[in-house]
Amino acid sequence: MPKIALVDDDRNILTSVSMTLEAEGYQVATYTDGASGLEGLSRDRPDLAILDIKMPRMDGMELLRRLRQKSDMPVIFLTSKDEEIDELFGLKMGADDFITKPFSQRLLVERVRAILRRVAPRDAAASGAPAADGSPAGAVLERGNLVMDEERHTCTWKSQRVTLTVTEFLILQALAHRPGVVKSRNALMDAAYDDQVYVDDRTIDSHIKRLRKKFKVVDDDFDMIETLYGVGYRFKEQ
Repeated sequence: MPKIALVDDDRNILTSVSMTLEAEGYQVATYTDGASGLEGLSRDRPDLAILDIKMPRMDGMELLRRLRQKSDMPVIFLTSKDEEIDELFGLKMGADDFITKPFSQRLLVERVRAILRRVAPRDAAASGAPAADGSPAGAVLERGNLVMDEERHTCTWKSQRVTLTVTEFLILQALAHRPGVVKSRNALMDAAYDDQVYVDDRTIDSHIKRLRKKFKVVDDDFDMIETLYGVGYRFKEQ
């Protein structure tokens, strides 16, 4: 039974969302501010966290920043319509998805299910189920200096660890699976998101920018992800 952490200072949201998720069979832990949320998430790691952005004691952005220092836990942000800048910043920091308030409970459940399905291959790898690209589950993908282990959800470049979120891992895996082949933004959306979840081009672009930034931290000359303007992205052939 997956465990969901919900961090929001609005008690009405805590109550209503908790009831909805519990009705779907999830365990739910709730926290009323970022500081208590960080303590709870560090102590009892859930399968997914839903974070409000504007909270007392520690806002959602700072909570995400601290989480990303030691965890690739999937994170969904709850945001207001006028917080576009926050959304872009959150994507760059490693958020997996955003839901704009006011939102339908059904939409939230579908987003939670979609992300947990994306995480599932890591847990199912040991059973031998095939990966989404047809390769054996748990197979190690090697492309020159890039090594991606799906079962362990690890990624290295020139033997140096690069920590990726679930979404970033799936996007990079889709690109590296066939070097030289251009992947459209729609194709990358299909690889990283459930078909019931809509994301726009800006979301994919933000994930690509964050991927490049992470690799440049370990190798300033990293240039393996190419942009073909108006077409999409590709992983360079070596």
